Amino acid sequence: MAEFLAALSQHAFLQQALLAGLLASLACGVIGAYVVVRRISYLAGAIAHSVLGGMGLARYLAVTQGWAWLHPLYGAVAAALAAALVVGLVTLKARQREDTIIGAIWAVGMAVGVLFIAATPGYDVELMSYLFGNILMVTPANLWLMLGLDLLALAVAFVFHNQLLAVCFDEEFARLRGVNSNLYFLLLLALTALTVVLLSTVVGIILVIALLTLPAAIAANYARRLWQIMALAVLISMAFTTGGLALSYGPDLPAGAVIIVLAGAAYLLVSAGRWLFRRA
Repeated sequence: MAEFLAALSQHAFLQQALLAGLLASLACGVIGAYVVVRRISYLAGAIAHSVLGGMGLARYLAVTQGWAWLHPLYGAVAAALAAALVVGLVTLKARQREDTIIGAIWAVGMAVGVLFIAATPGYDVELMSYLFGNILMVTPANLWLMLGLDLLALAVAFVFHNQLLAVCFDEEFARLRGVNSNLYFLLLLALTALTVVLLSTVVGIILVIALLTLPAAIAANYARRLWQIMALAVLISMAFTTGGLALSYGPDLPAGAVIIVLAGAAYLLVSAGRWLFRRA
């Protein structure tokens, strides 16, 4: 830890990595609480894995068509929002085939991304880092984009908090009160999509669901009101991202994987502790 703190004061890339983790944790805690309470982790998984398709397409166009301005994260945002809309409509309109279609979106999204990566001239290390996570490669431009997505997601969640709360806890009651539950369900998926893009920069697409859900799941054991779960989840997520970054620095391990192992171990310990407490 001392080695990490010393390096943190000297190296800009570590400072940027830490800031990226903190920025991602804000949306992670707030939106993750909705995801856990509404129990839509499987939908978030499909959205997360479709992101690679948008990233691959954006990189392919940037290299082959000369669109240097088209950053992979722009493609990720477009793909995530499109997948959120498709997954949401499928869930609402085709419940009998929901699992099959969501599984198809999950698989096809990643396959399309791999195909575009293969078709792009040269080996793109940057896109592969989004797959497995490399928080140390975050740039100032990435941070500004993450901040913008963060502010947008948090602002929408704040403005429509009561409607989203009603949809999460009692969708039928919300519908009886005149709330367009389908519209706000799609809005929730769109917020989840933006959070997935934020987290893919930190821990990678494969591990994004763990960081989206585990802090909120842990927080739910110690808080009852949704805003309390959100606040605690943000703090827990910040602890995981900061701790994972620090623990991975010395032995030169992948930071994203360490963050998830830390989160998973904490979740298992909390779950085991609650089970033992009930048995006592």
